[in-house]
Amino acid sequence: MAYQRLQVNNSIDVIPSDTVPIPDPATFALEQSNTDMSAPGIVTGTGFENKGIQQGAILYAQTSQKAYTVVSVDSDTQLTVTPSLAATAIEYITIFNSATLGASLYVSTLGDVSVQMASQRNQPDAALGGINPAVFYNVAQGSFMPILVTRVNDTLTTSTNIKALF
Repeated sequence: MAYQRLQVNNSIDVIPSDTVPIPDPATFALEQSNTDMSAPGIVTGTGFENKGIQQGAILYAQTSQKAYTVVSVDSDTQLTVTPSLAATAIEYITIFNSATLGASLYVSTLGDVSVQMASQRNQPDAALGGINPAVFYNVAQGSFMPILVTRVNDTLTTSTNIKALF
């Protein structure tokens, strides 16, 4: 009898966003607590230049569960990010220098999952405009989704605790 078998080397907890793609865990650059994100679009911390943070890097604000893209590395202690939303004053952040080319998903809770498929990643702003997102309705708790995605959209996604599998 045939059965589906997924072999996973790595995984990352996904923070859904309509604009920020899923990061590639192989490009992990920095993990830091006590980072100030109280000013919209500004991140204050340490070691940004020293750790090689690049323009276009993906910042996961773990405390507030928001995802950002690095617009510029202003100094070793300051980044400019988009979207320009204030997070909590003190954040635990993780930064990855690039996005994934595609990941499968594990969905922990019952709900809907809206994604950008890997085949759409190079198309101009596929953030719910111009390209219809793929929406999977009523995905069962504990489901593996053997599709290649580059982003889990915040809009239309009701499932939580989603993991990207690599």
